[in-house]
Amino acid sequence: MNKLKIQKAMTQTQIEFIKKYKNFALDTERKTGISHLFILAQAGLESGWGKSVPGNMFFGVKATKNTPKEKKQLLRTTEVLATPNEKSKFPEVISITKRTDGKYLYIVRDWFMKYDTPEECFTDHAQFFSRNKRYVKALEVKADPYKFAEEVANAGYATAPNYADSLKKLIKEIEKVK
Repeated sequence: MNKLKIQKAMTQTQIEFIKKYKNFALDTERKTGISHLFILAQAGLESGWGKSVPGNMFFGVKATKNTPKEKKQLLRTTEVLATPNEKSKFPEVISITKRTDGKYLYIVRDWFMKYDTPEECFTDHAQFFSRNKRYVKALEVKADPYKFAEEVANAGYATAPNYADSLKKLIKEIEKVK
């Protein structure tokens, strides 16, 4: 009966994703101390449960100007920003629409990381938090997936206003999958 409840909460695709990538998440947790539950939730959320993983990119980590050409890719994405004057932040702006909350939904193309394997992506993603000072507070609570989700969102990982809540709901469901 418990398994039936889980499958109602999570789709078969989500359960298969969790089982397929759980070992990568556990390896990353052993290396960094960041909860595998958070890692799986974020990988699932950011990749559409594996539906969108161009270049083995599961986490939506953006490339920087110092990223080697062979390690980056130009992809379509959405951003929620406070003003309509942020066009210069992106290589290509497709559209900007004002939302009901007064913010702006940008549909753009931007540079993202590209990886040779899923394992390379999971490892780099965890190291990303250590490389960026804005995640210091998050790293203080890295073993608690719920608090880590809140702090990562507070530090600006994503522009979605409900990012932490989305992650926390997924973490709760992932905890039920054996």
